[in-house]
Amino acid sequence: MQEFKGQIVDINNRKIFKGVINVENGKIHSITPNEDVPNQFILPGFIDAHVHVESSMLIPSEFARLAVKQGTVATISDPHEIGNVLGRAGVEYMIANGNQTPFKFFFGAPSCVPATVFETAGATIDLEDIRALFKLPRVNYLAEMMNYPGVLFEDKEVMAKIELAKSLNKRVDGHAPGLRGEDAKKYIAAGIETDHECFTKEEAFDKLKHGMKILIREGSAAKNFEALYTLIDEFPNEIMLCSDDKHPNDFVRGHINKLVARAVAKGCDLYNVLSAACLNPIEHYNMDVGQMRVGDQADFCIVDDLENFEVKQTIIDGNIVFENGKVNFPSVAAELPNNFHCSPIALAQLKLNAESENVRVIVVEDGQLVTKEESIKLQSKDEELTPDLEKDVLKVVVVNRYHDAKPSVALIKNFGLKSGAIASCVAHDSHNIICVGTNDEDIQKAINLIVGEKGGVSLANGEESEVLGLPVAGIMTDKSGEEVAEKYEQLDQKAKDLGSTLTSPYMTLSFCALLVIPQLKLSDKGLFDGRKFEFVSLYK
Repeated sequence: MQEFKGQIVDINNRKIFKGVINVENGKIHSITPNEDVPNQFILPGFIDAHVHVESSMLIPSEFARLAVKQGTVATISDPHEIGNVLGRAGVEYMIANGNQTPFKFFFGAPSCVPATVFETAGATIDLEDIRALFKLPRVNYLAEMMNYPGVLFEDKEVMAKIELAKSLNKRVDGHAPGLRGEDAKKYIAAGIETDHECFTKEEAFDKLKHGMKILIREGSAAKNFEALYTLIDEFPNEIMLCSDDKHPNDFVRGHINKLVARAVAKGCDLYNVLSAACLNPIEHYNMDVGQMRVGDQADFCIVDDLENFEVKQTIIDGNIVFENGKVNFPSVAAELPNNFHCSPIALAQLKLNAESENVRVIVVEDGQLVTKEESIKLQSKDEELTPDLEKDVLKVVVVNRYHDAKPSVALIKNFGLKSGAIASCVAHDSHNIICVGTNDEDIQKAINLIVGEKGGVSLANGEESEVLGLPVAGIMTDKSGEEVAEKYEQLDQKAKDLGSTLTSPYMTLSFCALLVIPQLKLSDKGLFDGRKFEFVSLYK
């Protein structure tokens, strides 16, 4: 019998009392009041209600080793990033690797692989793949249905995936940025139950009134907490917390525990916050994770106080997996599957012909995945359009990683670079190579550094060059989270030293190819209008 003593935070009964939790065979045997306990707080473990593990650049077993340091015991993980690269086999890789740890990964069956037909992905996940994935343990939901036009127009394949999930009592996750009114009502009526894309309360209200649950997202690029946190007290049973996409340097600083601390500091009710962070995901997704009741699996964490939520211990199935700064389970020797077949690019492939000086420009916004479109007059030189650093208009390039093809070249604003180029093969959702830069030479070098590593993130500035190789599917590595975080932090800082004013320049870059998020994006096939769902010309 194990004993865990402290002030017990009973979320279900909304009270805190001094006591002892007795654990036997991985389950809570008893919870008894006891005045003689240390000044620490025991509460259910945190759950990230929607995350792409791949965005941490870590394989699941290394993600787990960072997560338990933050008191996280489980995640609802959408593996569509690796699905877009390796298909069903990639999802099975994630599940198998995660299963080698005590951490509780719950994976979804990706619903939209490829994300659209307007880009080149490495694989397809069809209805029969989803049916096979649903037979695996802890694959308990249909991952985010990004093809909301397919739902609204009742596309046969889209609806078949949703109906399959419903017939098996699997949850269905949504993805519908900006969807309002009758369209939102129809989307939800199809059986879609959650959304993590709201960036205004008005949008969230529109979805909540039709029965949808809202996940408040605070990731490395998309930061919606400030706009939405009051929903925690207004709709305490309908709100969950998630990171969606979190790069490694942010992940080492904190996870859901930090989001909880922020919400409490804002004056949100403690028990409502902890319900969103710990209990609501268990109830919604039917997770076999303990809620810290007698008979439950012993999944909880111990923190110093209920203000900062700094974690002293994390316990999963009664085992202390993190204590006093040490993770108590090892790294896992992992295979390094990949799908990367393009050649280095040539300088001439980056030229933009001056067919018109009036051009469409992608406009990024710090802290948001949505982009805007702006028309700008750009100067030309030798019949070629060139970046305008004074207007902060730079070149953006997407290169097909799966086979040799002509790069797609466009223009982008608000990155702030004054010299050099940055590139990444973490480029949602197909994970081709994306690069933004001030000149063709550095763009070429940054892209070819990634080609040489068969995946990664890079930076080039004249004689200076850096690359973090990502050999697993071109988007992850088996190295330790701390090592990856340090290297990534260096790259992130160097990008800012080149002039970028963005909070997370690489994360923002990685979403500039995500066609299902409006307005203007770039795929390996061309410039794309996410409102009309069609290609558009660079030239006005």
